[in-house]
Amino acid sequence: MPTIYDLKPRFQALLRPLNASLVRHGVTANGVTLAAMTVSIALGLVIALNPGASEILLLMPVWLFLRMAMNAIDGMLAREHGMQSSLGAIFNELGDVISDAALYLPLALVAGVNPVSVVLLVVLSIMVEMVGVVSIQIGGSRRYDGPFGKSDRAFGFGLLCLLLGIGLIPGGWCDGLLWVMLLLTLLTLVNRGRHALAEAGGIQS
Repeated sequence: MPTIYDLKPRFQALLRPLNASLVRHGVTANGVTLAAMTVSIALGLVIALNPGASEILLLMPVWLFLRMAMNAIDGMLAREHGMQSSLGAIFNELGDVISDAALYLPLALVAGVNPVSVVLLVVLSIMVEMVGVVSIQIGGSRRYDGPFGKSDRAFGFGLLCLLLGIGLIPGGWCDGLLWVMLLLTLLTLVNRGRHALAEAGGIQS
């Protein structure tokens, strides 16, 4: 199933000139990763402290797009400019999980949004990324199988925050969107696990 992640090569091509400029100015891959995580935590705290301020939620889709760009940039800096490191790999994986939790968990405090669905979604999302990484441990590659990976989650939560931010009252549409995201995340978890095992020779895909 096609996912937003499939657009990554084209997105990276658009960002490549910016990467060259960042290298000239001494920006590092780890610096970009840590900056993205820091801003994500800060925005999450602002939302958590002001759960009734719908206008703040409008910052979420904007930041999620910028964070997606920063995630692409740090990867290209590492691969294409000799900045790969073991520490960078840890920052990259851990930073994504921390940023997701920091940004999405505060939405459970927004009136009318089902907190159980939000928490379950964050927990399942962490499990999805963990399976993707564990695939390496069992002899496979880092798995990014869909249909609801990191970029797709960002789109889903960005849409949710956009609708809430423009004043749409939470209701059946909000519950429905969260449940669709939950089901797609669960399917992604199963897909990554199956493909990881198949790649490692454990099962037939």
